[in-house]
Amino acid sequence: MSLDTLSDLFEEQLKDLYNAENQLTKALPKMAKKASSPMLKKAFQDHLAETQVHIERLKQIADELEIKPTGKTCKAMKGLIEEGAEVIEEDGEDSVIDAALVAAAQRVEHYEISAYGTMCALGEALGHKNAVKILRKTEEEESAADEKLTQICESELYATV
Repeated sequence: MSLDTLSDLFEEQLKDLYNAENQLTKALPKMAKKASSPMLKKAFQDHLAETQVHIERLKQIADELEIKPTGKTCKAMKGLIEEGAEVIEEDGEDSVIDAALVAAAQRVEHYEISAYGTMCALGEALGHKNAVKILRKTEEEESAADEKLTQICESELYATV
C-alpha cells in the first residue's frame, strides 16, 4: 500500500489496529491462565471480552468507510505478545510472575492507547466524526484497563513481594 494521503494512512493504521486486537484475543487467555491472583485473572478475562468489542468497533468503522480491515500484521503487537509469552514460560514466585504479567500487559495497553490516540487525530483531520467517537471510547477503555492493572499491582501484588 502506498501512503500518499492521510486517508491511506488512516486505512493502514486501522488494519494495523485490527490485527493487533485480534492477536491480543489469543494472548489474553494464556495470561489469565498463568496469573495466580484472582483479581489479575479476572482483569485479563474482562479485557478479553472488551477486546472482542474493540474488534467489532473497528469492523464497524471499516464497514462505514468501505475499508477491508484485514491484510496487515501488526509487528509491534507481535513483539509485545512474544515478550509476554516469555513471562508465561517463567517459573518463580507467584506474585512476582503476576507483576511481570502486569508489566507485559501494560506495555500492550500503552501501545494501544498511543495507536488509538493517533487514529483519533487522523480521523479528526479527515472529518470522520463517527469513527473518532468510536475510537475515543476504545482509547478511554484502554486507559481504564491500564489504570486497573496499576491498581492491582499497588493494592495486591507489590504488597506481597
